[in-house]
Amino acid sequence: MGGAAQPAAPRPQRSREAAPVAVRRAALVVALEAAALAGLALVLLFLTLTGSPDSVGRALAEVVYVGLAAALLTAAAVGLWRVSGWVRGPVIVLQVLLGVVGYSVAFQADLPLLGVPLLAAVALELYLLATPEARLAFFER
Repeated sequence: MGGAAQPAAPRPQRSREAAPVAVRRAALVVALEAAALAGLALVLLFLTLTGSPDSVGRALAEVVYVGLAAALLTAAAVGLWRVSGWVRGPVIVLQVLLGVVGYSVAFQADLPLLGVPLLAAVALELYLLATPEARLAFFER
């Protein structure tokens, strides 16, 4: 009673294969989108603090929503870089949502200089995740 316990067996090392090039590029595109959203959150915060919004609470909520979206995209970029099994589906859903936002900004709000690059990034991301090497990388995990 009270004797020393046997040391635990060492954990086997997980093999970390390098992600395919398409997945790495997809991670970089998502990281670029996350950086753009983080910059937008900072701009919105600046405009909220220096301007006179109709509702400060709503303006701050918008800043928080954009910041959360940037954090979510950052986590997705890290997951893509690591080829985590959970990340492919949420990234595709986020890209579809960003595509809707890009379409709305480009054509309905008549701001093509903002919407068209977003649509191009979404199209590139969906293409990269649909390549055979990217699909196989997630299928094998």
